[in-house]
Amino acid sequence: MKTNVQLNPEATATELLEEYRPGSSFFFASPRATLLAQGTIAVLPGSAGANELQSLPERAARLLAHIEQPGQRIPMLVGAVPFDPMQPAQLVVPMTTYRTGPLSFEPHERVRRPIGSHFETLAIPSPEGYVSGVEKALQRLRSGELDKIVLARALKLTSPNKVDIHQLLRNLAVNNTLGYTFAVDLPKRFEGTNQAPPNVEGQTLIGASPELLVARSGRDVFVNPLAGSAPRSEDPVEDARRAKALLASPKDLREHALVIEAVAEALRPFCDPLHVPASPSLVQTTTMWHLSTEIRGELKDPSVTSLALAVALHPTPAVCGSPTVLAREAIREIEPFDRGFYTGLVGWCDASGDGEWIITIRCAVAESRSLRLYAGAGVVAESSAESELQETTAKFKTMLHAMGVDHEA
Repeated sequence: MKTNVQLNPEATATELLEEYRPGSSFFFASPRATLLAQGTIAVLPGSAGANELQSLPERAARLLAHIEQPGQRIPMLVGAVPFDPMQPAQLVVPMTTYRTGPLSFEPHERVRRPIGSHFETLAIPSPEGYVSGVEKALQRLRSGELDKIVLARALKLTSPNKVDIHQLLRNLAVNNTLGYTFAVDLPKRFEGTNQAPPNVEGQTLIGASPELLVARSGRDVFVNPLAGSAPRSEDPVEDARRAKALLASPKDLREHALVIEAVAEALRPFCDPLHVPASPSLVQTTTMWHLSTEIRGELKDPSVTSLALAVALHPTPAVCGSPTVLAREAIREIEPFDRGFYTGLVGWCDASGDGEWIITIRCAVAESRSLRLYAGAGVVAESSAESELQETTAKFKTMLHAMGVDHEA
């Protein structure tokens, strides 16, 4: 596949954003750097076994080692990993990559242009159906079967006009310079099949996640789990009250502690030392407050890659629940859709093992004239079904705001 353009190696982050093209590009912006990858040299093949996730790091390392050439730039894999460990990842070795500093916008550049005005909306499930699902989960939680479960819902928005994915990505980036903005080409499959009918257009996984799963630079490892959330308010006094209440909420602190314990346990075999703060702090997006813990460690074995660490951590209780196996089974029973790449991973890993992987939330799958948005909430025994519905409604705002859609409608 030919690349769209040969950029100047010194291109700025905003120039990389402008050169993103759906169908032939991968875009990933973090608080540390901006990456644009174009074209495809190779696609990571699937596994012959049942568990795609388990063999992913070994297959990735083998492909990168095969492509790596002395004296040339270190190759990397970019793309997405699904929530379900049995489903195949979408990872490719790009033809060209450009990497520069983080995104920043001048005040006059912070302009959002709506990507459409008329959307038909379908809730999957209905709000009442979601409340019913949470109530089923609460029965299991209060019986002691589960400690936590994350339940999601979706909104399908259909437009008479083609979705402007490039503009949507720019709108997301403008409001998310402190988070992770991404766009990934997806294979022409899914919805339960590995084959697509002829002439089917590709899909794009697009979003603005606040949550880093893991970053590796040399032997340094950084993990930043988020769990426990509260919607923002436009009233500064009320907004501050909500932040303070979240930091003191027994329900949210318990939910957060379950995630931190699981993440630390998964990292200890790989890291020594491992620094885990005793209590969380607050982070904010334009729509939500989150409880956050920054975990840092040093690899015992420098050959362990960022992708291997991501696979060892995925899925955390922040997007699945606890115990993991039972929570995943309950999700399959209660949620009326296949999550696909939602609550999976997006990121990159190079042949040296360095890389960044984020959790795929605050996102949508876009194709032609429709977008499917996703939002979930962590449910523990102290939760109320109505509160979790309100939380998912607030989380949809990230994508709806970027689309220029009135979230109340």
